[in-house]
Amino acid sequence: MHELAITKNVVDVVCEHAAGRRVCSVRVEVGALTAVVAESMQFCFELVTEGTVADGARLDIDHRAGGAHCRECGGDFVLTDLVLLCPCGSADVEVTSGRELRILSMEVS
Repeated sequence: MHELAITKNVVDVVCEHAAGRRVCSVRVEVGALTAVVAESMQFCFELVTEGTVADGARLDIDHRAGGAHCRECGGDFVLTDLVLLCPCGSADVEVTSGRELRILSMEVS
């Protein structure tokens, strides 16, 4: 359950940037290839925000699909898991999306 450590880091950064102001919501982008389970991250968010300036804040998660480019056939394709294999059969692929894990915005009052 690496979501706990990841979410703790997100909350630490958010609280630091809030500079004592109350955090109302946080929006994060999570790529499909990060292996982060959104429901687990939501659960962990409630736990790690307790007693912080983000206590009671809403966590919005934007999911980003995985994608790759095949260096052999030149095709772009969707990655649904960490199996880096082009539909043409080549493993010479470059991941182009899906590894994102970042804070997009936060609302404070």
